[in-house]
Amino acid sequence: MIPLLAQAPEPMTRAELLADDPWWLILIKAVVILLIGPILTIFLIVWERKAVGRMQNRPGPNRVGPGGYLQSLADALKLPFKEQIIPDTADRKVYFLAPVIAVVPSLIALAAIPFGPEVSIFGHRTVLQLVDLPVGVLVILACSSVGVYGIVLAGWSSGSPYPLLGGLRSAAQVISYEIAMGLSIVAVVLYAQSLSTGDIVNAQAHGWYFYLLLPSFVIYLISMVGETNRAPFDLPEAESELVGGFHTEYSSMKFAMFFLAEYVNMVIVSAFCTTLFLGGWMFPFVGLDSPLNKGWLPIIWFGIKLFALLFGFIWLRGTLPRFRYDQFMKLGWKILVPANLVWIVVVSAIRAIRNSGGLTTAQILIGGAVVIVVAIAIALLVPEKRVPEEDVVPITGGGYPLPPLDLKVPQVPDRTKKKRRRAVRSGEPAQVGSSDGNV
Repeated sequence: MIPLLAQAPEPMTRAELLADDPWWLILIKAVVILLIGPILTIFLIVWERKAVGRMQNRPGPNRVGPGGYLQSLADALKLPFKEQIIPDTADRKVYFLAPVIAVVPSLIALAAIPFGPEVSIFGHRTVLQLVDLPVGVLVILACSSVGVYGIVLAGWSSGSPYPLLGGLRSAAQVISYEIAMGLSIVAVVLYAQSLSTGDIVNAQAHGWYFYLLLPSFVIYLISMVGETNRAPFDLPEAESELVGGFHTEYSSMKFAMFFLAEYVNMVIVSAFCTTLFLGGWMFPFVGLDSPLNKGWLPIIWFGIKLFALLFGFIWLRGTLPRFRYDQFMKLGWKILVPANLVWIVVVSAIRAIRNSGGLTTAQILIGGAVVIVVAIAIALLVPEKRVPEEDVVPITGGGYPLPPLDLKVPQVPDRTKKKRRRAVRSGEPAQVGSSDGNV
């Protein structure tokens, strides 16, 4: 009898490899995931201060440590020992709970991000990811949005008007930009046919989604800046208007927790963008079978993409002024959301036509170009509706009526004010202005 050839075992999927992880490996991964955010926060604070200082032609931190690179450690040691001040009008339970709500979800979200392919850790085969859930995209989206409720509660519980205004702005921001961010992910899910982050990365082996789904990528970039309260969308803080915004009444370690939550959220949305649109841990223009996409090397490619996006946050802060509140809401509701809805319809139509086999890709592109040209021609040919001149309100700059620039307010001398006060107390009419000519 001819012996049967032994068949090679089938490769295990990411979910099967993660399910086979022993408890000690899960513990190691969980500790590393929890440390990524705080460690990158320490680095990002120094990097941001030095980069913005270079952009503004001034020195950044240069006193603590070599080149000032230990400034973040000094700040981390200083904040817990500062005096803790709690307003008398604060709701103490919610006041203490708000920083925790802001920090904890941001530390959990990285658990569903795939940082690399299959590797061997202490002789055990696994993948560089803590969990690969069938709805991993929704988990990350939920964690990034729940943290904003900490800002809302912090503004409300402080019992002060400026934090309350910052919390209200944050609530409106959650509604508007969270919708835009969620809609920008719909096109990715339609193309990848999965909500698993690992499957989305594997689906980009033959083309990254940042150029295949360019409108979704651009809308996500704008939404992630608004989601993290970063300039030019830092309206919940707005130190020029609201002193410090939602965290005005916070000090010591609670303020440090809000600071940590902001930078960890930057890391989350950047890592999420890398996973959705930039091929995750894959090296560009090579397949999954390439040596560049094997072993521990993909962590380097993931880190390069991550830090490129994080530098975008710093660049925006150093170059763009803060948006006005009505501009901020107009961008979210009148531009991002409608554009997202139209784009989702276009992507769905293209997918349906391609799956039916009725038209080729070239025909679809030609038809889309014709539609775009017709839309531009209609927009140019339709005359703009003019507002009658009698209904026009004279404005200066941003769209709000302002008093005339040549308005002069007469100065009242001190002796005139004293005469008026005496007249009010005695009940007699004040005769002011006859001798000195002032009104």
